[in-house]
Amino acid sequence: MPDTKILVTGACGQIGTLLSTTLQERYGFDNVIASDIRSSATFSCIYEQLDVTDANKLFYLISKYQITQIYHLAAILSAKGEANPIFTWNINMNGLLNVLEAAKNYKLEKVFYPSTIAVFGNQTPRVGTPQWPNLTPETVYGISKVAGENWCNYYFQKFDVDVRSLRYPGIISWDTLPGGGTTDYAVEIFHEAIKRQSYTSYIAEHTALPMMYMPDAIRATLELMDTAKENVKVRTSYNVGAMTFNPAELSEEIKKHIPDFVIEYEPDFRQEIAASWPESINDTDARTDWGWKESYGLADMCQDIIHNLTQNNNQ
Repeated sequence: MPDTKILVTGACGQIGTLLSTTLQERYGFDNVIASDIRSSATFSCIYEQLDVTDANKLFYLISKYQITQIYHLAAILSAKGEANPIFTWNINMNGLLNVLEAAKNYKLEKVFYPSTIAVFGNQTPRVGTPQWPNLTPETVYGISKVAGENWCNYYFQKFDVDVRSLRYPGIISWDTLPGGGTTDYAVEIFHEAIKRQSYTSYIAEHTALPMMYMPDAIRATLELMDTAKENVKVRTSYNVGAMTFNPAELSEEIKKHIPDFVIEYEPDFRQEIAASWPESINDTDARTDWGWKESYGLADMCQDIIHNLTQNNNQ
């Protein structure tokens, strides 16, 4: 699609970094604009500084680059969000509303909005969490994402803004670091295993959470955005899953590659957040509507991450 012009907000984050690069490889250097609140960043595509609460700057960039699609990733995550709830709400909510207004006013083709398993809470079934459960989250991050899902549905129903969304589980990557989420332990543990052969987990030993390896997360995002509009039946946000494990199970898999690895447990405030989230996700709607299927399980992911981190550290 030669006329596609994409703006990525929050491009310096864990997902945004790789997504921006992937989009640039697909659409070309001049057709992807990465943006974040940082004054500068290193990208293989064009970079612009953007505070997503600044509607005028957002509209300016849309006009300047003739943007047709936005991947709106800018947000404050769960653990960081609890330290400053009002600030988190302002960034997460007003940033999204600016993007939705821009999509309506400039008649953009599509918008991607990431949601999260943080929308679920203690009133939600923890095993096989359904697509349409009670959504009473325990964090301001989750509250903002539930509200955001409903705003996305509203703009689709009222203004035909083609907003698409995934409820990401914990995202695990080896080459980009997470930014303050509750599931960050599942990234940190690999780096510590390689460097020190030990890790202290802030999540309790048997607290299982849904997880996904970054290549699957990027692919799920692009597959949803590539789906014909009429096949996108869920206009709040799709459940999407890949694997479920707890810190003890992850540790045992790491030990297959690093036998001397030792894990200890010192749960902190993030444990309470994790305990309110699902253990596993029912993502039948995503599999039925647009053919979602994960490529990585726990063993495949661990092998790939440890291989890449080891090679990277030896260079």
